[in-house]
Amino acid sequence: MKRIGLCALRVATGWLLVLWGLDKIVDVSHGLRVTEAFYGGILGGSASVHHVLGVLQALLGLLVVLGLWRRFAYPVMFVVLAVTAVGVWKSILDPWGWVLDGASVLFYPSAIILAGATTLWGAMDDDELVLDRVLRKPQAPPD
Repeated sequence: MKRIGLCALRVATGWLLVLWGLDKIVDVSHGLRVTEAFYGGILGGSASVHHVLGVLQALLGLLVVLGLWRRFAYPVMFVVLAVTAVGVWKSILDPWGWVLDGASVLFYPSAIILAGATTLWGAMDDDELVLDRVLRKPQAPPD
């Protein structure tokens, strides 16, 4: 059950990164609005920056989905998802907005996603259904 659970968590979390990356590529205006609303426009209004970040994020997501280069991909994934969680911190601390203005229960899952990334990184050696393991298998010597 652990193997299936880690695989499902890896695929779902990685696929989320792919979807977010594709959104930055396909609907740049949406990416710009998100950046402005949650990150103070830190990336500016440059569509080309969003395209590059979208491609990088989608590639990172594919690495995670496939379980490839995990020693690199998981820490980077954690940072990306931590930045996302920081951007919606009000919704994590006060999902219904009882105290903090601008909070929304719809963004609370960012905490769950970050917990999943933490779990994947921490249990990396237990995740057996990954491409990394297939590529590192020692080959039997020829007869």
